[in-house]
Amino acid sequence: MLLRGKTVIVSGVGAGLGHQVAATCVRDGARVVLGARTEANLAKTAAEIDPSEERTAWRSTDIGDEEQCAALAELAVERFGRIDAVVHVAALDAYFGGLADADFASWAKVLDVNLLGTLRMTRACLPEMKERGGGSVVIIGTQSSVAAPSQVQQAAYAASKGALVSAMYSLARELGPHHIRVNTVQPGWMWGPPVQAYVQLTAHTEGVAEDEVLSRLTERMALPELATDRDVAEAAVFLASDRARAITGQSLLVNAGELMR
Repeated sequence: MLLRGKTVIVSGVGAGLGHQVAATCVRDGARVVLGARTEANLAKTAAEIDPSEERTAWRSTDIGDEEQCAALAELAVERFGRIDAVVHVAALDAYFGGLADADFASWAKVLDVNLLGTLRMTRACLPEMKERGGGSVVIIGTQSSVAAPSQVQQAAYAASKGALVSAMYSLARELGPHHIRVNTVQPGWMWGPPVQAYVQLTAHTEGVAEDEVLSRLTERMALPELATDRDVAEAAVFLASDRARAITGQSLLVNAGELMR
């Protein structure tokens, strides 16, 4: 029960990683405040992970809106009296392509959500964390920010997440005196709804079995399988917990050993 007695805000709660992070937090004893733009996803996740509704609260939240970020933080304090950690899952990852065909208006939107949105939500949580004498900020990044994949081009997404890693270093220094830790989990290929869809689409397009597409991904791993949403959620929960009390300003790759640093 790594998070017993703690209150954790989780942004970007949908059908994939956000759901798994929220579920793992509840499993490990936390009270969890869920944020995402889609109310149906929030209600569904809350009902599944906490049927009693005693340990979850949720509010529709667009991290592009500073007032909505503040409202989610206020909900955590109103309902549970504190904020101990925030796990940033919310991200815009649907824009594909490189520089040659870049639409910089789309790049700006990706940066606004992934970089500035994460910072907005973090800042909304800081007053309560400082008053409580500490806390943990966990950013979900991506391996593509340090090693671009050959299969797909997501330059804007990778750049936005790379900028967050740079911001993490500054935040760790700035917030360290308040005992607030800031770390990043960097998933590689992660078995969950987005990668499942990629495997299915690629198999259909190429006329091959899904196992063949999957094997192309796993053959580069030291461990012969993809990490899962659950694996990434476990890493995030560890960094949110007091077990990681001396860890800040660090990036943890969760990638079955595809990239080692």
